[in-house]
Amino acid sequence: MGKIISIVNQKGGVGKTTTAINLSASLAVLDYKILLIDTDPQANAGSGIGVDSKEQKHNIYTALVGQSPIKDCIVKTQIPNLDLISSHIDLAGFELEIVNQVAREYILKEIIGEVKDDYDFIFIDCSPSLGLMVINSIVASDSVLIPVQCEYFALEGIAKLQNTIEIIRKRLNPELAMEGYVLTMYDGRTNLSKMVVDDVRKHFGTLCFSTLVPRNVKLAEAPSYGVPALLMFSEDGEFDISYLENKGAKSYIDLAKELLRRNSLPEIKNGE
Repeated sequence: MGKIISIVNQKGGVGKTTTAINLSASLAVLDYKILLIDTDPQANAGSGIGVDSKEQKHNIYTALVGQSPIKDCIVKTQIPNLDLISSHIDLAGFELEIVNQVAREYILKEIIGEVKDDYDFIFIDCSPSLGLMVINSIVASDSVLIPVQCEYFALEGIAKLQNTIEIIRKRLNPELAMEGYVLTMYDGRTNLSKMVVDDVRKHFGTLCFSTLVPRNVKLAEAPSYGVPALLMFSEDGEFDISYLENKGAKSYIDLAKELLRRNSLPEIKNGE
């Protein structure tokens, strides 16, 4: 049975979608079966791996409103082992559509349950908010992964997010766990980044991943090519992760391996 992880932070620009794309792709490269679900109406997760959401007749919105079976919404990507359920602009009005619906917080959980056994990990890329769609995502999840930008005010809003997560745990999802905090956009040349890393690690302890995701040009450029960063350094989609030279791409491979170790799984599935 796959583990469902929501990537959440109501603060925008912290690297949620970059993390969703590149962590999913890295685990897929390590031979794990991955499903990435884009629940942000901007649909950047899909475009970042080469899938045009406008061309998808079936998507997470049509699944949520009962127009499409969830399995019809799954799209194979250019990356082996990585599937996608794309978002749609209509998702922006979904919260208003279900505001009076009974058990509205459990809609996503119910439909994901139909495909959970088909994957090792399911990642949900959430919008920068704490609205009903994000609550649906957290309720559907086994754990929550929070990217934290290595910038001033990095911890701003985290207390509110933690409070929301705790309320959801108490009232809606008692088994919900914290997967951890990922430090993103790290710049080792600045004292500010180093100070933020120290503060976050002091605050969250072992919940903070050791891997630091750097501020990196290739990570920023990759979505414009419709590929994860690690595919920018391959030929014909074939590559050997042991030869990755770009720090941004390598950081997500390292993060994927750290996540696997934390879940007592081998760094390469079926590997020696």
